Amino acid sequence: MARLDGKVAVVTGGASGIGEGTVRRFVEEGAKVIVADIQDAPGQALAAELGDAARFAHCDVTSEADVSGAVEMAMSEFGRLDVMFNNAGIVGAIGSITETTYEAWNETVAILLSSVFLGMKHAGAAMVAQGQGGSIISTSSTAGILGGLGPHTYTAAKHGVIGLTKSVANELAPHQIRVNAISPGNTATAMTASVISGDHTDTDGAADKIGMGSPLGYSGFPLDIANAALYLACEESRYVSGHTLVVDAGQTMSGMTAHRFHQGNGTVIGEAGRRG
Repeated sequence: MARLDGKVAVVTGGASGIGEGTVRRFVEEGAKVIVADIQDAPGQALAAELGDAARFAHCDVTSEADVSGAVEMAMSEFGRLDVMFNNAGIVGAIGSITETTYEAWNETVAILLSSVFLGMKHAGAAMVAQGQGGSIISTSSTAGILGGLGPHTYTAAKHGVIGLTKSVANELAPHQIRVNAISPGNTATAMTASVISGDHTDTDGAADKIGMGSPLGYSGFPLDIANAALYLACEESRYVSGHTLVVDAGQTMSGMTAHRFHQGNGTVIGEAGRRG
């Protein structure tokens, strides 16, 4: 049997980057997946490519109706929900703390932290009602563990994801619902390419640059994070809850920090590296 045979998952931010890699990995292991993303064209294309194993749900993760709709689609299309991966994210507000606008702060927190609350809320309710346990996974970051690895708002939100993970894990444990987080280190995606070079399409260049600064000497890729999500989704992690799985080549162990985000006059870097 594949590791996720008979399981149904929702992956937010599932149309690109880590989300897309996870959708593909989950389907390889037998899951049915709702690709939930605000990016309609790539999300629809991915679901069409994967055929009967996937459906696309337009999902703005700051909209409670959209997040609950993705959960409801899993139930209506596939009859159950076993895994919720709250993965959608942006870099968000960059720049000095003295120049970051309250609007940019709120937008970033809404996408990076409030969306995780919404995913936990609606997936948790569905799983409790189902009465068969489940796994809720959320993407934090090494910036959720150390200061200096991300912009201020991003860092605060990613710390919040870890705190919320621990708190909700405690509440949902009696229902055999496990709640965990993943903290990726530098990973070659469109979003990181945009930060590194200003070109969101240059993931190869980003991988080369990340590899030069990696303790292991090579970059992380979406598949590396997808494999971590697969572990937390499947029964191999049945005794793991309230945990943050760091996937960073030892970056946080070595205490590596890089203050790269404290310029930019409040620029917001959005999905797939979009700047605005």
